[in-house]
Amino acid sequence: MKIVVCVKYVPDPVSQPRFTAGHTVDREGVPGRLSELDEYAVEQALRVADAAPDTHVTHLTVGPAPAAEALRKALAMGGHAAVHVSDDAIAGSDAAATALVLATALRRLEPDLVLCAMASTDGGTSLVPAMLAEHLELPQLTFANEVTVTPDTVSIRREGAKATEHLEAALPALVSVTDRIGDPRYPSFKGIMAAKKKSLETWTLADLGMPADQVGAGAARTVVDEITPRPPRVAGTAVPDEGEGGRYLAEFLAAKKFI
Repeated sequence: MKIVVCVKYVPDPVSQPRFTAGHTVDREGVPGRLSELDEYAVEQALRVADAAPDTHVTHLTVGPAPAAEALRKALAMGGHAAVHVSDDAIAGSDAAATALVLATALRRLEPDLVLCAMASTDGGTSLVPAMLAEHLELPQLTFANEVTVTPDTVSIRREGAKATEHLEAALPALVSVTDRIGDPRYPSFKGIMAAKKKSLETWTLADLGMPADQVGAGAARTVVDEITPRPPRVAGTAVPDEGEGGRYLAEFLAAKKFI
């Protein structure tokens, strides 16, 4: 079985985000990392491989040169190979263009199972998995809290607000997982050293046979018109409690319409 895990290199959430004049994320000089939610998808692929040793796991990403760091982190966790689609023309792509590039790469890789996180930690749109399934004409099982894979099928458990759903699809298929599916493993020292020797291919748009006018800011279907910085935090109000603290608290909550 061949599994491909789609992962993303994102700005470190503890860093201060910056934006370009075109209102895209400025990734130059900003520390990045493998999206934390993607680690759960990587973990699920590795669990399948642990149970079926003939499984081959490939990690796939689209992004600038530093995005290879995210692939090395995924390879250090486990897996066999990685593919990095990198091209200057891709800069500024929205979710739709990113999904198109990923889908084109996935056709070349021909996986039996595609695994994704439920969202990225920077964009958070949750759109890419569904778009990928549409491009590839694959059944999609999304927001999985549990995944079971057989040689012919994949089944999931998905917990909603009002019901728990059990879904199954024939392979090939696409599955997105949540952060409640099981804690990802930590890369061991042995895994980190082994990752340096594992195959990491870099593909360009030309390698995929894709014209540059299908991606980038010029092909984006969504445009950010304005960015407003988060307002600075202000000091709270200290209420001395001399027997009236409960009343002051109730009045404050009522004024804010919490009660």
